[in-house]
Amino acid sequence: MATDVLLRPAIEADAARVATIWQSGWHDGHVGHVPDELVAARTTASFTTRAASMIHDTAVAEINGLVVGFVTVVDDEVEQVYLAGDHRGAGIADMLLDEAERRVCANGHRSAWLAVVSGNARARAFYERRGWRDDGPFSYEAAAEPMPVAVMCQRYRKLVN
Repeated sequence: MATDVLLRPAIEADAARVATIWQSGWHDGHVGHVPDELVAARTTASFTTRAASMIHDTAVAEINGLVVGFVTVVDDEVEQVYLAGDHRGAGIADMLLDEAERRVCANGHRSAWLAVVSGNARARAFYERRGWRDDGPFSYEAAAEPMPVAVMCQRYRKLVN
């Protein structure tokens, strides 16, 4: 388990680094598993804009002043969990998910949910190891311009208190 990691609320100055981590991780876990029109919509500009807009719902993991991962929680949904690829396997993703579960509970909810692209086996295995339950497939409307794109996902749930 990583011991030199600082978890803290994200600030506006973190948005560019969050966007970089998100874009890299998103492409790693989604390309080949989502419609081509969504891949085309996920440009650098789209990640930059979206990261800036969600920064107040985000916590970051930092090592020696460098943001290496983040988690975004809105209401009872864990919307994003991403970690820079060179920091995988160090326990940081566990710390981020713990923070997400804590935030959902602090938001007054007894359970949390998240969507995982059905073909993202690595992410699905991670959540299952962490005690999240696969509630089955559903169509998730992914934000994209000019219109949302339907993506087949698995809904995962977990009791958080």
